[in-house]
Amino acid sequence: VMENTVADAEKYFGQLCSLLAAYTRKTARLRDKADQLVKQLIDFANSENPELRATVRDFAEDLAKVQDYRQAQVERLETKVVNPLKLYGARIKRTRAEIKKFKHGRNHEIKQLKKLEKLRQKSPSDQQMIISCPGSGAETSVQRAAVVSSRTTLQLEETVDAFQRQKLKDLQTFFSDFVTIEMVFHAKAVEVYSSAFQTLEKYDLERALQNFRAKVHGVSGCHDTWLLASTDPSPSAPHSLASQGPLQFQLKRANKGLVSVRRGEGQPGHCVWQGGCLML
Repeated sequence: VMENTVADAEKYFGQLCSLLAAYTRKTARLRDKADQLVKQLIDFANSENPELRATVRDFAEDLAKVQDYRQAQVERLETKVVNPLKLYGARIKRTRAEIKKFKHGRNHEIKQLKKLEKLRQKSPSDQQMIISCPGSGAETSVQRAAVVSSRTTLQLEETVDAFQRQKLKDLQTFFSDFVTIEMVFHAKAVEVYSSAFQTLEKYDLERALQNFRAKVHGVSGCHDTWLLASTDPSPSAPHSLASQGPLQFQLKRANKGLVSVRRGEGQPGHCVWQGGCLML
């Protein structure tokens, strides 16, 4: 039973150490992936309109806070759970060595007692002499072997009992620390995730969509206005003027206000419109 207690502790504590170390590594990799997600969100936010940019950046900052808490979680798991379990192997080896030493001493004394017992069985007369002669070497050997065997057995039991007590206490400590670390992380994470949820809830989707539509219509309207100005006549011009050619329209403007000078004279003249021609 004593040896099995130590052997089972060595087996299962080793497995627990391996699994918890893998758990910690997986948590660290999850932190790294979340950091990449934060970076991608910030890059995406920089390509969007101001309102969405602000919302996505706030959301990314909350995710980054969660990863800070996750980093603390990884460090605490390594310090308070994984590393103590790694060191537990050395304690198990020491206990096993002590048990082996005590068992060796006890077995030696038991052999001595068995030899004396055989001697008694072979020579009943010698047995009577051993009993009737106090201080004889045989009697002293029997008494000493019995005392040593009893003391060794007691030490062995105390060693295994102390090991079992420490094992249970350490097991309680390891998993209490594990649960505490997890609860602290998840409590902080829930708090930050609640803030992130509120950030997303406050985002005015309809307003953002209206702004987007207004921007799209503004760009489209400017483009349509430019096309109309390039192809249609001016709405302020009379239809009769718009139907005439550019040259005729310019000549008509000249008839209304422009002053021409007679060729060869320094006096002002008059422009007369006749039959679609300008007469000087």
